Amino acid sequence: MATTKPYRVLLYYMYTTIENPEEFAAEHLAFCNSLELKGRILVATEGINGTCSGTVEQTEKYMEAMNNDPRFDGIVFKIDEEEGHAFKKMHVRPRPELVTLRLEDDINPKEITGNYLEPKDFYEAMKQEDTVIIDARNDYEFDLGHFKGAIKPDIESFRELPDWIRENKETLEGKKILTYCTGGIRCEKFSGWLVREGYEDVGQLHGGIVTYGKDPEVQGELWDGQCYVFDERISVPVNQKEHIIVGKDHFTGEPCERYVNCANPECNKKILCSEENEAKHLRACSHECRVHPRNRYIVQHELTEEQVAAALEKIEAGK
Repeated sequence: MATTKPYRVLLYYMYTTIENPEEFAAEHLAFCNSLELKGRILVATEGINGTCSGTVEQTEKYMEAMNNDPRFDGIVFKIDEEEGHAFKKMHVRPRPELVTLRLEDDINPKEITGNYLEPKDFYEAMKQEDTVIIDARNDYEFDLGHFKGAIKPDIESFRELPDWIRENKETLEGKKILTYCTGGIRCEKFSGWLVREGYEDVGQLHGGIVTYGKDPEVQGELWDGQCYVFDERISVPVNQKEHIIVGKDHFTGEPCERYVNCANPECNKKILCSEENEAKHLRACSHECRVHPRNRYIVQHELTEEQVAAALEKIEAGK
């Protein structure tokens, strides 16, 4: 008999009308705190987007309350079992948008969106000719893992995606477009935008990568690497049949799936690197960040000026 882990991580979103996001956020935060949940929830007039963790009992109470609220009728929770919390604190924040596209004429996914493809249908569609698979996530998410043959748009953030599509219109015209993201929320808007732009055959992975990895039929097949998640876990496995590492160490190019943030607080770039290279390069993505006066790695490890100078000298010498 399978053992149940004591904690759960809930991932969910829903496009629905929330009249007063600020008021809702304050009340919802108080409710989450009363349950002793931890996580990050975004609220906008267009809906809710959240990830939170708690014990089985706490998360059950949360899901029950959400399901009993008419505004969230039909909401779907993606559930991971874990040994502990995936967050350190609880945040509920009002936002202008659930996902940042910043379109002049916003997309309402309840009115226009791409075709929902279940994991098996998405799997079959990926193998067809004249299909273009577009990753709708950030560059660092793609670098850790992605579907075989997926295009990595030359962008750093989601809001740059529409411009990239327009710049690559000739490549995409006449093709079947498939798009995917972590849980599905970004694709709801992005696929709707593609339809509005005139692309006729647009499919989105229903439930996102997380659902695809749990599907008993496809078992995450055709996915390489890990799936980046926005909590303390950093990544979760997807492909149940094989594990191919696609991430590359920022400094050596060797296979790597370990993310850290650059120690320069003004940079904070996510970089893949081994523990050895983190120490060697003072957890900094560049020389400028290594010598930054507020380098967090140097402060954290209480390194002396002599130790820092020696580390920089070794890097300079290529040792």
